[in-house]
Amino acid sequence: MITINIADQTLEYQNKIYSISSAKNGVGEVEGSFCTPVGRFKVSEKIGDNLEPGSVLVAREPTGEIFSKELFDKNPDRDWILTRILWLEGIEVHNSNTKDRYIYIHGSPDETPMGMPGSKGCIRMHNEDIIALFDHVQTGEDVVIMKP
Repeated sequence: MITINIADQTLEYQNKIYSISSAKNGVGEVEGSFCTPVGRFKVSEKIGDNLEPGSVLVAREPTGEIFSKELFDKNPDRDWILTRILWLEGIEVHNSNTKDRYIYIHGSPDETPMGMPGSKGCIRMHNEDIIALFDHVQTGEDVVIMKP
């Protein structure tokens, strides 16, 4: 089971703890709120197996780009989803819209601060951490995102 602690900005899996970044807007399940949902979930899909670290994904498809400072400078407002995606599906009534909201655990630029809220609802991780997690997690794996 993957356990995400919003208050501590950590993700724990198999006794390993990773620093993460959840939503800048806090927690919640409302469509368009840019909040991180809480409760029980499952990993519905794993996307990006064997992509090069830093590979850019848009609409869950690799663009062929590799993240760089130059690419960032050309697209400063882009919501960077890199390397791997674990797409979450809510299994409780209050968070059942999670998959339709496109809430993921995903890689981010290495410059992205972890340990503090900053995302648009997803759980951001450093690329090396999402690769390590992705390689061990199975589709259908349980996920819990705890309220702060």
